[in-house]
Order: sequence, then structure tokens, then C-alpha cells
Amino acid sequence: MLHPLPALVVVDVQRAFDEWEAAGKRRNNPDAVAQIAALLKAFRTSGAPVFHIRHEGTKPNSSFLPSRSGYAVKDEAREQDGEPVIVKRVNSAFIGTDLETRLRASDITTLVICGATTNHCVETTTRMAGNLGFDTRLVRDATWTFDRIGPDGDAHSAEEIHAMTLSNLNGEFARIVTTNEVVASFAAK
Repeated sequence: MLHPLPALVVVDVQRAFDEWEAAGKRRNNPDAVAQIAALLKAFRTSGAPVFHIRHEGTKPNSSFLPSRSGYAVKDEAREQDGEPVIVKRVNSAFIGTDLETRLRASDITTLVICGATTNHCVETTTRMAGNLGFDTRLVRDATWTFDRIGPDGDAHSAEEIHAMTLSNLNGEFARIVTTNEVVASFAAK
């Protein structure tokens, strides 16, 4: 039997990103974590499954080493009893983890993805979810990224990177949705 409810996949809502921001890195979408909290509330209220993805750094200077303060999950996105936490060491939640096995074992076919950062772990996880055949939705206002310098030396704003990532994923890998649309879909059931 197909699982009637979508699963929420919350990617890397960890304090390392706050530390990056405090160190001067500029991000977009400052309300993303509040939107993630709203998604968590809607999924929990509906009894829909929630999967928490946590990044564990592997390089000696990584902000995401378990021994460092950045590894901790932000309070707004902390797991509740019974919600699985899946630790990954690369930018896809499907590589080196049992996420796909867990989803298939529960007959989950629809994924709603949120978290950080738009053009890294969120994008890679979304692309793989689409390639694996899941009906995937990426929540545009519940993810964020940071300004970057490209290989040509050009500066790219977080807003531009976010918009381009959503454009790249839209239609082929996922449907791009808003938090309000996802919450409203539960209210309509």
C-alpha cells in the first residue's frame, strides 16, 4: 500500500550555518528556519513522517564535525521522539545512508524537501530523489544559501544562486512549492 501522506525531509538545519553568518557570510531567505518550523508542525499534526538529515563533516577543519558546536541542530528543527535522524557525510542524503531503504519500506512515494543549503545538500538530495522516482517537492521559502565567488572570480548573490538552483530543479527533478502550499495541502485532506 502506498503511504497516503508525504514525508518531510529536513536537510542540515545545523548551527554551523549560523556560525558562517556570524563570521560575515551573507545568506538569503532569513525566514527559512521559521518556514521549516511551520512545515514540521504541519507534518507532525497530520501524523506524516519526518526524516531529519544531519551532516557530519569529514575534514579536520569542518564546521560540521560532531565535536564542534556547528554540528548541533537548530532548536526550531530538532527531532522529536520517533523521528529518525540520518547522518550523512556527503552532499546527498541518499549516499551512504539507509534513507531510500526506510522510505521504500514505509511505501512513501512523495517527498517534501527543505533545509540547507539550496545549491548543495538540498539540491543534490532533490536531484537524487527525482532520479530515484520519488514525487519530489522542494519548498522554495524553506531553504537558503550563501553568496559565492565563481571559478571565474565573479560574485554571485545568494538570491541569484537560490533562483538558478530552483530553476534548474523545477519540472525535471521536483515541483517547486511554498510552505503555505504544503500546509494548505494538509488542511485540504
